[in-house]
Amino acid sequence: MEANSWTKSFTPIIVAIWAALNITGVLSTDQYKRQFSNSSNLLNVFQVTKPVPAPQENGICENDLLLMDYVFALSYGKPFVGPYIPPPCEFNSVTMTLTVTSAGRQFDRLALMYLGDIEVFRHSTAEPTADGIIFKYTKDMTQYLSLWKEPQTIIFDLGNLIDDTYTASFNTTLRATFFTQEDAPETADLILPISAKRGSQNAASAFTFPADNATVVQTFPAGVSRAIVSIAACGQSTEEFWYTNVLSSDTDTFTPSTGALYGFSPFREVQLYIDGNLAGVAWPFPVIFTGGVAPGFWRPVVGIDAFDLREYEIDITPWLTLLNDGLSHTFSIKVTGLNDTGGQGPATLSETVGNNWVLTGKIFLFEGSSNSTGNVTAGILPRISAPSPDLALSSSYTQNATGANETLLYTVSVARSFSVSSSTGTWTQSLSYSNNGLFTSQGLTQRNTQTTNGLSSAQDSATGLNSDASFSYPIDVNTTFQLFGQNIKIDADINRGLEIHASGRPDLSVYTLVSGPSTLDTTQFGTARYSSVPNNTYNFGDTTQDFVETSLGSSYSRHVHAVNGSVVEDSQGSATRHVVIQPDVPLQRNVRAMLGRGPGSPK
Repeated sequence: MEANSWTKSFTPIIVAIWAALNITGVLSTDQYKRQFSNSSNLLNVFQVTKPVPAPQENGICENDLLLMDYVFALSYGKPFVGPYIPPPCEFNSVTMTLTVTSAGRQFDRLALMYLGDIEVFRHSTAEPTADGIIFKYTKDMTQYLSLWKEPQTIIFDLGNLIDDTYTASFNTTLRATFFTQEDAPETADLILPISAKRGSQNAASAFTFPADNATVVQTFPAGVSRAIVSIAACGQSTEEFWYTNVLSSDTDTFTPSTGALYGFSPFREVQLYIDGNLAGVAWPFPVIFTGGVAPGFWRPVVGIDAFDLREYEIDITPWLTLLNDGLSHTFSIKVTGLNDTGGQGPATLSETVGNNWVLTGKIFLFEGSSNSTGNVTAGILPRISAPSPDLALSSSYTQNATGANETLLYTVSVARSFSVSSSTGTWTQSLSYSNNGLFTSQGLTQRNTQTTNGLSSAQDSATGLNSDASFSYPIDVNTTFQLFGQNIKIDADINRGLEIHASGRPDLSVYTLVSGPSTLDTTQFGTARYSSVPNNTYNFGDTTQDFVETSLGSSYSRHVHAVNGSVVEDSQGSATRHVVIQPDVPLQRNVRAMLGRGPGSPK
């Protein structure tokens, strides 16, 4: 039998046996796997994105491998673990497809995939319906080519809980296609992790900030001419809706009606430090998972980037004058908000935030010729310009006739510039941010209008490569909660967008998700309603998304309008069957326990 056929035939068996030997405490597939005899009856949930180009049939190499076939049921702290063996043919490109089915009642769950200690994919599941859903996402994974060329341990961490109320498991299949194409992007020669490095223990390697000190020590090999750090970061628990948080001095404004609000302001900055020196920052995109704000928004169209959380990039090529000395250096990731001091002094960046942020990073290293690296003087710190950001905060409240706090108005604006330069290159950033927040009805109605803009530029002295990227993340969220004893009503409106313009690089960016120049402009807006009041229960959503991306020499556009679980307009396909969505994610103890924000206490 040919080696190629052997790999196709036996890799799934090896994966299954290896997983059985290395996973303990997870209930068997037969106990929780749902058999969907007719997948056409499932609601197709999707993320609007430009399709990944299909492999070109050239007869050189095209090999499809099953990486995972697994059911996540009682899986908190119990990831899928399995071996990966490279296909026995020469390939320069990799795509990966995740397919998931689920039925019942369940929250959205965050999933992280690792090759050893290195995170390569971050994903949020869709929330299932009683009749069942299916969702599929294909991702270009070529940027990790140096990892795919070697045997790896695949760790897929999707923490899920099953009980009498939350009944749905996630039945997952993960496949990768390896192939050769003529115009494949450049790839890093070596990728180093900024992670907790628990892969050897068959465990996930994400840091949980602020509980963890997200610091690693790495030593660069000789001959590095270009280096880029990527950071994967998203808020969870009290930080999931960080962009709706209030100033820390205002957290108790509506305690009788809402409970304590979450603080450190609605501003967040993700920071990278090298040997204790600020090396760059990322101002995060406000990702909304499929249960966020109101569940009706996200069926069948999920939020922007929900299925594939893009990472942020910081070019550290200017630091090679320090890092190419053959010695060990520390790399640290932190998340900061704002301390407002209650008007008793100027606002400052906070040393911590709420609980919690899930963080990892990677260092992509590119080798150069002896001409490009031989004249670099090692052990010299680059020139860093990192002035304190400009901060402007305000807050005011009004009271009603009883003396209770009725409204809260607050504003936050931040501007920052940063640059670092040396003989090996430069990295500059210019960013601006504003958030206007308003609570009325004693905290039961909240609106936040936020805009985040930025421009980054990198210059590589060795190659003369110049690249820049600009972004804009506008979001406007308005939510009203009505309480009826143990029952609630939610009325929500949203208008948000993501815009990126990048000159591009010859390698595949984990931020733009493509190589070369690209532009992306997408918006989502809609209305959602929810009620758990007896004899008046409903879960309604009306969401429209417009998407335009130009990349890899072609343009793709799509307009989708979904109402109450049905696609009623789709410029790239036909409308779907009508689905009546019932409120199958019930209220727990209170609104905050169900949605992560609003009146009440955390789940």
